[in-house]
Amino acid sequence: MPEMTLKAGLEAMDVAEYLRQHPQFLKDFPDLAQELVIPRERGPAASLTAYQLEALRARNQELNERLADLIGIATDNEQLMVRVHSLTLSLLRANTLADTCRGFVAALNEDFDTDLVCLGLFRDTADLQAPWLLSLPQGKNALPEFAEFFSRSEPLCGRLAQDKLDRLFGARASQVQSCALLNIGERGLLAIGSTDANRFHPGIGTIFLKLIAQALDAALQRFD
Repeated sequence: MPEMTLKAGLEAMDVAEYLRQHPQFLKDFPDLAQELVIPRERGPAASLTAYQLEALRARNQELNERLADLIGIATDNEQLMVRVHSLTLSLLRANTLADTCRGFVAALNEDFDTDLVCLGLFRDTADLQAPWLLSLPQGKNALPEFAEFFSRSEPLCGRLAQDKLDRLFGARASQVQSCALLNIGERGLLAIGSTDANRFHPGIGTIFLKLIAQALDAALQRFD
């Protein structure tokens, strides 16, 4: 049984601190636990047991809601992984550079619900003409405004400066409210634009974006 040393001028805060240090106190004095009452914001006072039960129910509800959120996230991630896998398979089946690029952009638009796509390739693409394609045979030197981006390995998500949007999306740049920018290895870059300002932001997870970029990089390697 816990021992309590009384002192002159004992105050409520002293009692509260003692109980925090001895959480088994009421277990040793069950009669006291039954007599204590807990004030409520509404309605009559409740017994300690009823209060604890109510607190446990609230905690259980909170845990159930968190579990439902986690299950929802897991389900979304599973579906996204399936789409990434399907995209990778389609890249493997393409036999030409043109088919690879067209199939890739089509998959992004259809399966990933993208609004705008810009694929910049560090090569001559005279055999492939498309509104979403940037032919950049000079490589990274053709995009000096993206020098800082090229110096990093991580995707860049959020809002881009207007001059960068104009360079990537041309006449469609005004539609882009947020953007994801990815390196395609040393073969180019990929920009995914959205009309939703909250679609891409600095805190967004990028693992699936990286997988998509790596799959395209591997597919393009066949045509070097």
